[in-house]
Amino acid sequence: MPTIQMTTQDFKEKVFNYETEQDWKYLGQLPAIIDFYADWCGPCKMVAPILEELSNEYEGRIVIYKINTDVEQELSYVFGIQSIPTMLFIGADREQVMQHGALPKHVFRQVIEEKLLKTTV
Repeated sequence: MPTIQMTTQDFKEKVFNYETEQDWKYLGQLPAIIDFYADWCGPCKMVAPILEELSNEYEGRIVIYKINTDVEQELSYVFGIQSIPTMLFIGADREQVMQHGALPKHVFRQVIEEKLLKTTV
């Protein structure tokens, strides 16, 4: 499954509706990575094919969304995105963590295996 381009409205429906909820409440069923990017961003372009590969490798286990910060400026503001790429990781435990910068594939894989797919007992 390829990465999924997301609008602000999609985000409110599938991830978190910050207009109706004060506390973080992930709406999705699978762990997720949300890539805040821009088309002109060099590091973002380097990460894009890695995320596509991971989206296929982990199909049915995680979902990877992409948010264009130039188009979806409201989301960028809400999440305080000041540098791109920025990744929002949402684990099976529904907790979220932000990470700034382009990460290599092995680091993404490590985060997926050790953080996103692990459930707390």
